[in-house]
Amino acid sequence: MNILIVDDDRTNLFIMAAIVRRLDDAEPVSMESPLDAVEWLRGNEPDLILLDQMMPDMDGMELLRHIRDDGRLDNVPVVMVTANTAVDIRVRALDEGCNDFLTKPVVVPEVQARLRNLLALRQSRALLRDRAALLADEVERVTAVLQRQGEELVKRLSRASEYRDPETGAHIERMALYSRLIAEAAGCGGAYAQELMKAAPMHDIGKIGIPDMILLKPGRLTPEEMTVMRQHAAMGHRILANSDIPLLRLAAEIALSHHEKFDGTGYPNGVAGTAIPLSGRIVAIADVFDALTSTRPYKRSWTLEEARAYLVQNRGLHFDPSLLDAFLSRWDDVCRIHHENADELPALIPEEA
Repeated sequence: MNILIVDDDRTNLFIMAAIVRRLDDAEPVSMESPLDAVEWLRGNEPDLILLDQMMPDMDGMELLRHIRDDGRLDNVPVVMVTANTAVDIRVRALDEGCNDFLTKPVVVPEVQARLRNLLALRQSRALLRDRAALLADEVERVTAVLQRQGEELVKRLSRASEYRDPETGAHIERMALYSRLIAEAAGCGGAYAQELMKAAPMHDIGKIGIPDMILLKPGRLTPEEMTVMRQHAAMGHRILANSDIPLLRLAAEIALSHHEKFDGTGYPNGVAGTAIPLSGRIVAIADVFDALTSTRPYKRSWTLEEARAYLVQNRGLHFDPSLLDAFLSRWDDVCRIHHENADELPALIPEEA
């Protein structure tokens, strides 16, 4: 252990160095000039610092401030050696970050006891920091494992839902990419945009609870059938809600809210405006746009420009105006996603049907 001693008096330096050498594994680093000490501290971190209060060029108080201004030295104990017993001086030193005082003339057993205590405290703090770092690493590792498990579960559930839903896997991929694009364009932050992309594929998981005769019907649904179909939003929420996995909680929020409309005419709860969760408002744009530009058993696919015109027509009605503007501001990327993730399956019906 290195103990830095700063005192302009050589006799005092010699005495303090001799006392330090009596401590186990302690090695004194003696300096007469506080300016030399400042230079030495730029490349070294001692285990403890002893400094005299009254010195030329830079007094002990100024040196103390310099030490505490250096973030590397925050946890290094500092002991001020002074003949001044004035309370105000000591209070000032404590305010500046001094840990203890020694009064001249020093008493050897007292010096040794105080230094041992401060060194032991520093070692304990270092041990706690190391343990905290190890714990933080372990928490990060476990969190990453849980994150991967959550993502794997979402992928598996999304894959399972594809067996019940006539929509292709390419639709799921595109709308997830559109969702991330909207979040990024709206300034939501990269982490949220990435999580949204992972959760969005679960938006229609509730369709696994819809009867085949309705879900797979090759034509438009009757009002009664539509009432049943609309239950998939609440079903999906019940499947995913109350999970300990944040990704599934986000997916539950999307499942429940992605059919809500900005003007309050959507389902299942008829909420409006920003009362609709952000995730639902984003996925609503992505889902509708891709549904319009995809072939269905009962309709042809719309062109990208036709779909764009529909979105603009419903700005502020079905869709959040600011989010729609963000989506359209990235139109070149929208077109790229559409073309790079085209359906591999042939159209189920002729174009004119």
